[in-house]
Amino acid sequence: QVQLVESGGGLVQAGDSLSVSCAASGRTFSVYAMGWFRQAPGKEREFVAAISRTGRTTRYADSVKGRFTIARDNAENTVLLQMNSLKPEDTAVYYCAADSRWLGPLMSRHEYSYWGQGTQVTVSS
Repeated sequence: QVQLVESGGGLVQAGDSLSVSCAASGRTFSVYAMGWFRQAPGKEREFVAAISRTGRTTRYADSVKGRFTIARDNAENTVLLQMNSLKPEDTAVYYCAADSRWLGPLMSRHEYSYWGQGTQVTVSS
């Protein structure tokens, strides 16, 4: 089992950059494929980015491709989501997710077994 804690959210203006991170504790971090999802008020939780266990392979939602970057540090048990050129439509609670059953990257929220509590990202226009 793994525990996930997100941090780094906040209020920024459109065009700004922000990074959110996820710290994992518990089982060996490198066995987990990791992902970021987000949920805006009144909307379903949607895929943002994912990274394989080794970090060699990543996937992005079309809406963030070219603006967001996911990376992991297996020595530090963390996964980072760097967000550039933020838009008001990026406003949401951002969740970190993990699963050890697959190599990854995993793009469906139904494939993840573990979730963090989320961190709010608000982008003003």
